[in-house]
Parts: sequence; structure tokens; C-alpha cells
Amino acid sequence: MTIKRFGGGGKGAGGQPLPFARAVQANGWLYVSGQVAMENGEIVRGGIVAETRKTMENVIAILKEAGYGLEDVVRVGVWLDDPRDFWSFNGVYAEYFKDHPPARACVQSSMMVDCKVEIDCVAFRADKM
Repeated sequence: MTIKRFGGGGKGAGGQPLPFARAVQANGWLYVSGQVAMENGEIVRGGIVAETRKTMENVIAILKEAGYGLEDVVRVGVWLDDPRDFWSFNGVYAEYFKDHPPARACVQSSMMVDCKVEIDCVAFRADKM
């Protein structure tokens, strides 16, 4: 089995090195690490709607870099800091997955950085096996 890592060695909040790959591909599967609304090492502000959009754009950028798209995503994990944000988050999320919704889990969790949402996913493409 061939394993390919994408984006290792990036920087997080405060410029700290991140000790994990942004994504790992193995036998057609792509595992995307949890993404937040981070840009240039800082969280983008503006509430749950703005953070969800930026987080999804970060997920899409990683998928694209690895040669995958949202239509290839089979499972998504979502962590929300505040459960009251669920319906606003869900509205933005639905805009991205429209006709190809993946399986999903969504839970409330305290975050490791000062953000409102974190999203990870698993994608699959048979032509990448």
C-alpha cells in the first residue's frame, strides 16, 4: 500500500508548527485532518457563518490539492463549540454538499483553539487506488 501525505509541517495559531499532515491518502481513501477557519495562522472572525464558510473552503482546498472533490466525500465529522450554532452552521454546510451529502456526525465540543467549528472528512476515489 502506498501512503501519501499532504501539507505536513504547516503552521498553526501563533506560528506553532503543526505535528500532523493536512491529509493522508492510502489506497484511494483520503483522510483530511480537522480544519478550522484559519488563515495565515489566525482564526477568521465573523461568527459561525463566516467560520463555517472559511472552514469548508480550507477542506475544499485540501481535497483539490489531493485530486478529490466534495462529491468524493463519504463521511464528515463536525465539532461545534456552541450547540446554538447548529442551524446556522447546517444552512451553510448544506450549500456545499447539495446533491451529494455524505454521512456525518456532529457533536458539541470544547475547541483546542478559539474557534466555533472544526470539520474533518474522509473521501474515496477508486481511480486513486
